[in-house]
Amino acid sequence: MANKVRWGVLGAAKIAVKKVIPGMQKGQWCEVAAIASRDRSKAEEAARTLGIPKAYGSYEELLADPQIDAIYNPLPNQLHVPWSIKAAEAGKHVLCEKPLSLTVAEARQLLAVRDRTKVKIGEAFMVRTHPQWLRVRELVVSGRIGELRAATGFFSYFNNDPKNIRNIPAYGGGAVMDIGCYPINTSRFMFGEEPTRVLGLVERDPQMKVDRLTSAMLDFPSGQSTFTCSMQLVPYQRSQFFGTKGRIEIEIPFNAPQDRPCRILIDDGRDVFGGGISSEEFPVCDQYTIQGDAFSRAVLEGAEVPVPLEDAIKNMAVIEAIFRSAESGRWEKP
Repeated sequence: MANKVRWGVLGAAKIAVKKVIPGMQKGQWCEVAAIASRDRSKAEEAARTLGIPKAYGSYEELLADPQIDAIYNPLPNQLHVPWSIKAAEAGKHVLCEKPLSLTVAEARQLLAVRDRTKVKIGEAFMVRTHPQWLRVRELVVSGRIGELRAATGFFSYFNNDPKNIRNIPAYGGGAVMDIGCYPINTSRFMFGEEPTRVLGLVERDPQMKVDRLTSAMLDFPSGQSTFTCSMQLVPYQRSQFFGTKGRIEIEIPFNAPQDRPCRILIDDGRDVFGGGISSEEFPVCDQYTIQGDAFSRAVLEGAEVPVPLEDAIKNMAVIEAIFRSAESGRWEKP
């Protein structure tokens, strides 16, 4: 078994340069071997700063490099599927930034490509491999809070820059695509099932037309999940899971810090003052290191990647249903 997967990065996106690449470079199974940008000087600068051996002035050059095993795709949302297809066709495994696609139909194109090329394709929901989320899932499954019946999430930050890709509808902008996808994904993960119907309430920015404040209800066979997300509110994030006998709260569920421990709170509900709350702390870790290593190990061992295409498609189906519901004013089936 080769000891490391050699990664190439498409584009010098901020998330890649600031978070994902430095995380992967600390990994046991990852080697970041090349970076490409359509602006060669940008690729060279990123390569210099991060100590990446090769820089390419086009994505095609990177995909043509026989020394690259896998591609990390952090391009703008509308370029996720086209370049993930090209990478797969070039025989590279693909870890694609979330949201995987703009639509369910677009994501389904990747299934056929994956099955034909036999490469691994996964969505970069780094929360799904973070120890705090794995522990919460373990606590829920073990019955620590009784039966899971309700989940609630909140995720917001402030960004009203019209030039930012997250504020451009054609680029797959908006709050749900950028951050609402997290509470959708994590509630599906915790319930271990898919919602049968969803209700969406969407408020759009009058100028930019992207959804800037969205709330949704997801009706699961065994309970309900609600969340609010916004790109024009005070920055905040929290996840809570309520069972028949207890409650679990995740303090920093989505942007788990890499420089301090994370904490979850487990409440047995004995009083409203928190008398029944105990906490569990997780040692300092980098969720991008864990994500990169988990995907790389799946490649090396021929195993399933942490968030496979099937899961990404189901998440996108919920996102589409939320928008349909906001338009129709009715419950919609994913």
